[in-house]
Amino acid sequence: MRVPDKNLAEIWDRGYTVMENFIDPESLKAAQEALWTIHPRPEDYFADPSKYPKYTRSQFAGIQLFPFDKWELSRLCVYPDLIDLAERFLKTKEIDLYKGELWAKYSGAINYDQYHHRDYRNHTIVVPREDQLNAQMTTFILLSDVTATDGPTKVVPLSETRDIPMGTARTKFGTFFDKEVSIEGAAGSLMVYKTDVFHRGSNFTAPGRSRFAILTDFKTRAWRWQGKLAWPDHSEKAVWDEAMAKMSVRQRDLFGFPPPGSEYWNAQTLRDVQTRYPEMDMTPYRAGVA
Repeated sequence: MRVPDKNLAEIWDRGYTVMENFIDPESLKAAQEALWTIHPRPEDYFADPSKYPKYTRSQFAGIQLFPFDKWELSRLCVYPDLIDLAERFLKTKEIDLYKGELWAKYSGAINYDQYHHRDYRNHTIVVPREDQLNAQMTTFILLSDVTATDGPTKVVPLSETRDIPMGTARTKFGTFFDKEVSIEGAAGSLMVYKTDVFHRGSNFTAPGRSRFAILTDFKTRAWRWQGKLAWPDHSEKAVWDEAMAKMSVRQRDLFGFPPPGSEYWNAQTLRDVQTRYPEMDMTPYRAGVA
């Protein structure tokens, strides 16, 4: 579902927005079914958590980086309405998708409570501009219902933190607990926020609960000091080849894939990229190449 302008305005005004029913039911169902090939179903996990020790290692142990093992999950990172929102938020079509994560959490595996922080420290090597020029767009897509007991993300509205210098990226634990907003919603909901917004992960408050989400972030292409993942470092996975082949030209461009008309394309590169990605339709890239 296309994000309305009022939600876009909320991101700039308060630093975040939430939109329910963002992912269409068919895509959501397919992603949820694919999820269980990567992470255990909640009933399986809680039947014997000792079978899944990796989730106890850290708060981030349940993260898998893009591309995910199933296209049904990976495609949510390049969901057309998400791209549309990123273009409108960043006010340009020259954008990069610079992070994709699939995150699973299970109550009792570890304490997921965090102090409030701004995300920019591992999204840029400098700091965001206070005038919000070329801000980065960070997102959560919920794959499961998230209630107050399910470790929701807690966000502090910008109105409460505008006087805090941008160089301050972290707070003492508990500082904004009386100001934070709990981000809850049904599976398929989208949360969007900026990297200058104080927020935190919270712990589960009931047993037998779980939470699953996809995190996808976008930036303006021209600002080289922003980013998080180097996609060539992830491109030797077989699922990368599958994802690239199934994407549209526009979706591939988000990862820096040379667009049609680029001087990169010639007879040799067309031949050898086709060899690397045998299932990819190279027709758009052949246009104009002698």
